Amino acid sequence: MENVDLGSVKSFVDTLWVIDCAILVFIMQAGFMCMETGLSRHKNSINVALKNAADFGVAVVIFWIFGFGLMFGNSYNGLFGTDLFLFKTDKAEYMVYFVFQAMFVATAATIISGAVAERMKFNGYIIITILATGIIYPIVGHWAWSSEYLNNMDVERQLLMITGQISTTGWLSSRGFVDFAGSTIVHSVGGWMALASVLVVGPRIGKYSKANKGKFTGSSFPLAVLGTLILWFGWFGFNGGSNGAMDKTVPLILINTFLAASFGLLTGLGISFALFKKPDPYYVILGPLAGLVSITAGCNSMTSVTAIIVGIIGAVFAIIVNEILNKLEIDDVVGAIPVHLAAGIWGTLAVGFFGDLSILDKGLTRLEQVEIQIIGVVSIGLFAFVGSFVILKILNIFYPLRVNPIQEELGLNIAEHNATSVEHDLISILEKQSETGDLTIRGPQDPFTAGGVIGLYYNKLMSKLETSEIEKKKWRDRITNEVKLAVKVQENFLPKRNLENYPVHGINIAAREVSGDFFSFYPHNESVYFIIADVAGKGIHAGMVMAKASTLFEIMSRDQVDVDEMAFHMNNDLHLTKTGGMFVTSIIGNYNVKTGELSTLRSHSQPCSRLTAVALLLLVGRRRRDTSHAWSGPPGSTPTAPAPGLSRPAA
Repeated sequence: MENVDLGSVKSFVDTLWVIDCAILVFIMQAGFMCMETGLSRHKNSINVALKNAADFGVAVVIFWIFGFGLMFGNSYNGLFGTDLFLFKTDKAEYMVYFVFQAMFVATAATIISGAVAERMKFNGYIIITILATGIIYPIVGHWAWSSEYLNNMDVERQLLMITGQISTTGWLSSRGFVDFAGSTIVHSVGGWMALASVLVVGPRIGKYSKANKGKFTGSSFPLAVLGTLILWFGWFGFNGGSNGAMDKTVPLILINTFLAASFGLLTGLGISFALFKKPDPYYVILGPLAGLVSITAGCNSMTSVTAIIVGIIGAVFAIIVNEILNKLEIDDVVGAIPVHLAAGIWGTLAVGFFGDLSILDKGLTRLEQVEIQIIGVVSIGLFAFVGSFVILKILNIFYPLRVNPIQEELGLNIAEHNATSVEHDLISILEKQSETGDLTIRGPQDPFTAGGVIGLYYNKLMSKLETSEIEKKKWRDRITNEVKLAVKVQENFLPKRNLENYPVHGINIAAREVSGDFFSFYPHNESVYFIIADVAGKGIHAGMVMAKASTLFEIMSRDQVDVDEMAFHMNNDLHLTKTGGMFVTSIIGNYNVKTGELSTLRSHSQPCSRLTAVALLLLVGRRRRDTSHAWSGPPGSTPTAPAPGLSRPAA
């Protein structure tokens, strides 16, 4: 058996491990895309997905051209690198190192994408990506992560290092600052730039209106949760690969990562139950992600118990900061600032509080370690936030980063890419239909998508409603025609006689198409019979009772029946019609033109002038329809016992 070079085997295993971890980190990009798309509205989902794909490609290219050199090249006073631009090497381990670091820089860029979603121009976001991956991230990365690792790439570089001609150690790293896998370097930097970006572009239209109360519903919470789980999965590569080797430290890194995320999730659930009495989907997403970000800085130097504590506190901080941002009306679509900035700051400080000093191996006391962690957080935060805010503010003057209000309301899918989704099309159709009431409008349908299935059943419902509406219209038209006919018939009941020799005038204005109010008169040579009546209720039913009452009056007036007898017969006849509790309030009388006598319903007469009699008729005619008028029952009846069919006398 040939001798096995254990060093070569170890190098191969380490390289393979870092490659696997780089792949896991790459998968995180898909997690970010799913989460951000799910938390964004349908009309912007395509735009968000494309930004996540584009920023990865842009980040890798920019990082290869000059970002990697700024981060890991020969140090200029510990501030930034000055070589290794257009990075190239023939050593596999260094190629893998570049690939792994490129995954990290893409992660920092995509954090910004979710925060500014739904209102930033695609081109504007690409500019921010270049700024983040080409300047901000590489420079702060040089401060904390640049080391002697790459000096072994070739003999010439080794000689330069030995002679002191080059140095790759950043100023924070030389002072003992620790950020194992990037709670600050990756996540807080992305969070600081996200905060600067949202302050420059402002909140989405209507986000903080009274109607929305700071909340917009995303396109798909299940998709957002899927993205969270993918990020959780990829985080094992994020933290595990930062070790740079497959050794006994890796299991501790992985279990700490797992526990911090799990307890972060439980913390989010617990807080949501305490506040809302139910699990809030948004808190369920914030919790584990905040736990992951928090443990990233110290996952190699903490016990499992301290990892749990760090994860719990990180989740609490993220939820608190999220509520503060809403109070301040700072619109972060996906919670990038609470998760990556707030939890990232806490995780970096937690290294000083809980990290094993022997593992950190910086030769610092606990207090000194906390001090340098604070210095690192503050200095990186100032550079990332102030630098990006100033640049973006100036850029926004000459090239507005935000789309115009019309484009924003329309949605960036259409405005920026001329692309739509089934869900957005369906929503647009629903809005149009609610505005127009047009039941002929149909939505997109597709049996192979969730939105398309909804559209399919929606169209079936609309077809049934349209058919039903057509049938209803037929009935409405029929009833309308019948009512019109009833109106014409009722009009014919009103008297149309030549009254040139009689002082009688009258008009009837119906409250509805068919009325229960009526008047009539029947002249003889020396007298005029008259009636002014109000049938209880309105509509066709009242109109039919009115027709019968008017007909009875007409017949008996023609036969010159006495007024009291007329009222008696009308009362009894109307009662026999079984009108369901309806009654008629009326004034019936006979006016003698020559003598000026007015015979009332009580079968007595009183003398009055012609003018007085006419005035009485006009007065009666002007009274409200619902006013009770004088009543007189048949001979011998009493006011306390009114005959059926007519109303009780007024008080």
